Amino acid sequence: MSGVVKQGERIDAEGYAQAPGLPVRLVLDNLRSGQNVGACFRSGDAFRIDGLDLCGITCHPPHRDILKSALGASDHVPWRSYGSALEAVQELQRHGWKVAAIEQAEHSVALNDWAPGPSERWALVLGNEVRGVSPEVMAVCDAAIEMPQYGVKQSINVSVCAGIVLWQAALHLRHKA
Repeated sequence: MSGVVKQGERIDAEGYAQAPGLPVRLVLDNLRSGQNVGACFRSGDAFRIDGLDLCGITCHPPHRDILKSALGASDHVPWRSYGSALEAVQELQRHGWKVAAIEQAEHSVALNDWAPGPSERWALVLGNEVRGVSPEVMAVCDAAIEMPQYGVKQSINVSVCAGIVLWQAALHLRHKA
């Protein structure tokens, strides 16, 4: 079973909880904007991910800015709260998750070259809108994935990045499984 809902078909929150999910978690490392958090919930819903880990100063539902952009997704996409992203990453690794920072880094792999295996579970760390993924988290990640960029800013909004990275994960972890 591919776990893909056919175009035009919808599931409800109960169906979401019971349907096969994408073995991916988003770890949000000190995101400042509740609207970015809400948009990550929306993308998480679209790809039916395992859940989100909200770390540090990242706000939690039912924060009004999350509700504005999540449009109800925060009611059924699972999430957990951690004091720090480091704590979340170490907990995930203890439970067999591979962890990748989505960050421009010296030994990063380009997103288009990242090819997770069909039986792997990945936690993807998205960093603060200004500072990126914290250095202590970078130090313990299993990989760094970088989205090639061609503009002056060499950055993309964190919630937009989440959607793009989740699509790439779905290509390998759902569509080829």
